[in-house]
Amino acid sequence: MKITASSPILYTANDVYALDAAAIAGGIPAIQLMKRAGRAAFELLLERFPAPELISIYCGAGNNGGDGYVLAALAAQRLLPVQVIQLTAPDKLSGEARQAYDFALQEGVAMVPFVQAAAPTSGVIVDALLGIGLRGAPSGEFAAAIEQINHSCLPVLALDIPSGLNADTGAVAGVAVAAKLTITFIAIKRGLLTGRGAALTGELVLANLDVPAVTYDAITSDVERLSLNTLIDLLPARAADAHKGDFGHVMVIGGDTGYGGAALMAAEAAARSGAGKVSVATRPEHVAAILARRPEVMACGVVSGQELEPLLAQPTLLVVGPGLGRTPWSEQMLQQAIKSGLPLVLDADALNILAEGRVVPAAAQQQHRPWLLTPHPAEAARLLGITTAEVQADRFAAVRALSARYNASVILKGAGSLVAANDGVIGVVTDGNPGMASGGMGDVLSGIVGALIAQGLSSHDAARLGAVVHACAADLAAEDLGQRSLLATDLIPYLGQLL
Repeated sequence: MKITASSPILYTANDVYALDAAAIAGGIPAIQLMKRAGRAAFELLLERFPAPELISIYCGAGNNGGDGYVLAALAAQRLLPVQVIQLTAPDKLSGEARQAYDFALQEGVAMVPFVQAAAPTSGVIVDALLGIGLRGAPSGEFAAAIEQINHSCLPVLALDIPSGLNADTGAVAGVAVAAKLTITFIAIKRGLLTGRGAALTGELVLANLDVPAVTYDAITSDVERLSLNTLIDLLPARAADAHKGDFGHVMVIGGDTGYGGAALMAAEAAARSGAGKVSVATRPEHVAAILARRPEVMACGVVSGQELEPLLAQPTLLVVGPGLGRTPWSEQMLQQAIKSGLPLVLDADALNILAEGRVVPAAAQQQHRPWLLTPHPAEAARLLGITTAEVQADRFAAVRALSARYNASVILKGAGSLVAANDGVIGVVTDGNPGMASGGMGDVLSGIVGALIAQGLSSHDAARLGAVVHACAADLAAEDLGQRSLLATDLIPYLGQLL
């Protein structure tokens, strides 16, 4: 997702209402904020869609509709072809929205009720329907208007947020506008960047409406956008006399019968991400292929937990789960890993075995060493005992619940991956692309974060930096190879470049 904004802080709808109220209390009239919003949107529209054949603005009630009416008035002043499609009758408007309507009426803007309007077939559509106050699913004419906008196949500029998208969670109940471009006002709402928000927002531009910086000091937020530029300094510089023992030994445990490639991808990613030594404990039949592909990796064939146990004296960290499977062998591998007392990165079937209760760690085994979990939404749902839909309905709540339940740092994967730890702060990953929706991407991620922990980063810092590096590597690879053909191993050559 392309984002034009400098601030990394993300806000809820209530936070933004408080910021808006504080700006008004500080001396900026509410109508002035609305006019600034309408002007910022109008100027962006002309920048991205010069000389539009027609500007069709769908206006609801409240401030979102008022922003649309201001935009319409400004377009009419420039003698641009513009029409407002009204979802709320003028006599139902009040406050600043009514003033904005009067401004548009004064400028001669053509207005027509939605039930009488023909669907636009040319030009640009502006979505000023619902804004950030929506709770639940759009209904009636609003739902029909959203469907009409989406079926038009015209470019859409959404004001503040695509209508139908939840500003706090990034979820959609019912229908929502799919925008090509969204201009959000005062602050970035966290739901724009994760879940369905990542798909519906399009390019995101922030207009802070010249709200003074001091206004933001009164509102605290526990959600932030993660950036490689700010996180890369977490990696310490390497001394000139460094040796491989300084950078940890990552052991990947996985690769049940038929799944050796997953363990190898995690191991290779760990090696490319700077681990001093990398080994793999896997089924014996996979050893030859691993050594042929990546001779720098030490490969050990193990057929039981008893054989694995003596090998666990060597590593500084274990990555458990890539290709692990759910067989008795798999359970033995996970049980020995937990008993080892080593820091753990748990992925894939290691998470599924935990969720099924087939391996139950004692509380003491979690308290004094870092755990990092990397579930996708379905794995997160199993761990929490809820449905995948419930996870996606509030990804922020889900990642917090996982972190608390397992006393662990957590990367909840998906569009707009979320990173949480016990400090309560959630990071949102806004890099990455749809090409990452292919097998093995999670295995590469687990190897990256394992290597970062082995080099001395905390599990939380490793999760934040690793998730961003993983996404940025996918973006670099997609630039060269395209998104549709992207493979997990395509990311690995870019890890050294980024780190």
